Amino acid sequence: MEIRATTVLPAERREITLHTADGLELIGELALPPDGRAPVATLLTLHPLPTAEGMMDSHVLRKASFRLPALADVAVLRFNTRGTSSRHGTSQGEFGEGETEKHDVMAAIEFTEFEGLPAPWLVGWSFGTELALKWGCDPQIEGALLLSPPLHRADEADMLVWAESGKPVVALVPEHDDFLQPEEARKRFQPLTQAEIIGVDGAKHLWVGEPYVRRVLDEIVERVNPGAHPLPTEWDGPYEKDVQPLR
Repeated sequence: MEIRATTVLPAERREITLHTADGLELIGELALPPDGRAPVATLLTLHPLPTAEGMMDSHVLRKASFRLPALADVAVLRFNTRGTSSRHGTSQGEFGEGETEKHDVMAAIEFTEFEGLPAPWLVGWSFGTELALKWGCDPQIEGALLLSPPLHRADEADMLVWAESGKPVVALVPEHDDFLQPEEARKRFQPLTQAEIIGVDGAKHLWVGEPYVRRVLDEIVERVNPGAHPLPTEWDGPYEKDVQPLR
């Protein structure tokens, strides 16, 4: 069977609650490899802008949680930042313009440590890349994977923190992005000396279309579990079908 946009592969999924240092509860989900297999790496995902309908169920992050535990033995942690709603529910608090969300990022990192989740990588998309760059360079974190970084809130000082850490940072930049395209991204990311900028031909900011989703997930897995790369496009085992309309 071909893996399609609505395919949900097996995983051990459970709802979680993150507790922030400023007293909020954030709703989320942890998806682990099925059949008791231990994950080899962990994706800590940070969603797009909540004031523009970004949430933990935004399609690329949702599909990562649907596929990567089974295909690549990767754990996927998703959560709604403060004040954000999705079909999983609404997190407490209100949108903080990327500043008070510092507490949200730290709560997620602390959760991975408490749960003993291995090799956590940040995966930020759009607004989520700003949170990763501003607040995510933590000793627990292996590196950052940035999807459609707009570089609206993150600045040179944030990049210098990552540069000094030496941690890998990979930015996937769509050819037709509305905010930052590959050529300009290479200039803007120069302070982050180890950043790898990958221009993706034909793609747009929202990564709509199964070929672009597969490209994103392949690039992620190549970094966090190279032995599972490239990802298969066929699946012979049990699966479910997601009923929510997808991009």
